[in-house]
Amino acid sequence: MSPRSASVNEELRRRSRERLLQATVELVSERGYEATTLGDIADRARAARGLVSYYFPGKRQLLQSAVHRLMHRTLQDALEREPRTEDGRERMARAIDAILGLAEDWPLLMRSHMAGILQAEGFIQCPEQQRLAELLRDTVQRYGTTDVDHDYPVLRALLMGAVFAELMPGAPMPMATLRAELFKRYGLEWELGVPPGEEPPGGTRAVEFAPIIVTRRSPADQDSVDQST
Repeated sequence: MSPRSASVNEELRRRSRERLLQATVELVSERGYEATTLGDIADRARAARGLVSYYFPGKRQLLQSAVHRLMHRTLQDALEREPRTEDGRERMARAIDAILGLAEDWPLLMRSHMAGILQAEGFIQCPEQQRLAELLRDTVQRYGTTDVDHDYPVLRALLMGAVFAELMPGAPMPMATLRAELFKRYGLEWELGVPPGEEPPGGTRAVEFAPIIVTRRSPADQDSVDQST
């Protein structure tokens, strides 16, 4: 049997990484951060346990990458849903609603994520975080800012603060109140985006993950995949 090409090996690695990220979102949402082990994640992803440490330095870094992937996909779906729009104000409203909606749809996951960000290592500069940053920077630019380098971090901080307030144990703030403050800050009409109590066209506020599907391989094939990584 001829050896696999570099492109095939790269695709196998990409799929393995994606399965690990998806499994992390599922398990932390179900059990919480402390009750989820790297072994659990590997088992859910049907991946060799050594692959977890190959792709990620530790569980905290894996969680951040997984949540940033979820945030990127949720934001991208919100911005691209029908009816498509290039209007900067509508896109800003959709972005705010998408991020606030994550705290409502994935509370345990997002609470674990926010707690991790406050640890010493802070933000993890992973590909998923970079893709999320690019979308938010584009949103700020389309909104009409003249200084993206200043206004993007401000938007990011405001959204993080709102999510934190929404998830505060014992004293959570209502999503509608936080939305109203952010919309006032950016001069947005309440009817833009997805007002609380309404569903967006196509139901794109929350990303639904497809089940993890893994093609069974023979032990020999699995060994060759592991060696290729």
